[in-house]
Amino acid sequence: MKIGIDISQIVYGTGVSVYTKNLVENLLKIDKDNQYVLFGGGLRRKGELTSFTNSLKGNFSTNFFPIPPKVADLVWNKLHKFPIEKIIGQIDVLHTSDWTEPPSSAFKVTTVHDLYPLKFPKMVHAKVREAHKKRLSWVKDESRRIIVPSNSTKNDLVSLGFNPDVIRVTPEAASLEKASENEIKNVRKKYKINEDYLVAIGITPLKNTERIIKAFDLARSGQNIKLILIGKPTNIEISEQRNVRILGHVASSDLAPLVSGSSALVFPSLYEGYGIPILDGFNCGVPVVTSNVASMPEVAGEAATLVDPYEIDSIKEGIEKVLRGPKGFIEKGYERVRQFSWEKTAKMTLDVYNEARL
Repeated sequence: MKIGIDISQIVYGTGVSVYTKNLVENLLKIDKDNQYVLFGGGLRRKGELTSFTNSLKGNFSTNFFPIPPKVADLVWNKLHKFPIEKIIGQIDVLHTSDWTEPPSSAFKVTTVHDLYPLKFPKMVHAKVREAHKKRLSWVKDESRRIIVPSNSTKNDLVSLGFNPDVIRVTPEAASLEKASENEIKNVRKKYKINEDYLVAIGITPLKNTERIIKAFDLARSGQNIKLILIGKPTNIEISEQRNVRILGHVASSDLAPLVSGSSALVFPSLYEGYGIPILDGFNCGVPVVTSNVASMPEVAGEAATLVDPYEIDSIKEGIEKVLRGPKGFIEKGYERVRQFSWEKTAKMTLDVYNEARL
């Protein structure tokens, strides 16, 4: 078969980017029978797409075209014109991206990572929200199979009237590995981190940053420990204060050492379609505090401390719990994360592609 995969989203540094990169890399490793067409649109970031595909080995070709996201949204989501075959040629399977749904005569497979724009509409820009709503309407009408990372996301789709028979739950895996002591030492020096610290990834209302800071203030109770926030504040006003550091955007190579060197990863998000950072914390050998809602209990199993993300006292108690006895959580985390791999994700995805033959 000839399989087209939209890889446009790899340039954005998001969880969707992590998924797409790891999926494509592992599909090309395990699949020697099918031919892949890796395509993507964009004006200024074509070099990043090319750099990624130059690192790959396998049976694939590429096709990158100068269509920016706004134009793609207009042509493929709103007007729903111009079949993708006119750009990349005939294909048997089309695996669409997180942003647009081009028309196609191929067997359409779509990954729906989460329903965040619909479940938390006030946290999303109106144009982004409308783009996702329109895209999902085409997914519902045209996609022959829908891949989701969790049963939670599947249930979200079913509640919107999607056919459960076409949905395939395909769990994802960790994106970070435990850093060496030397790497941790170097990153501490780089960011001038001298004390023990907790780490939280993402600074947005959805990531629950304000409650994390309030819970941390209560939990530390005089301990010499800091809270390190990774990312740039988005749709939220947060400033550094005593014992709270904002690192902003960090190099991808620094992320594993920063997590590995922490006393715990605090991730009580209000909603996640999956929650790769939970597995990253496990794989980096640190305890994880995460939410008891959406997909997060499904990902964490019994290896993390689950808290109510809407209750500051609950988050505080979760932080205190992992700081009191981290060893047991670290062991459970390693055991849990071994149940997931990107190779498994790729094999399950290939099984979905093969359903085109049935």
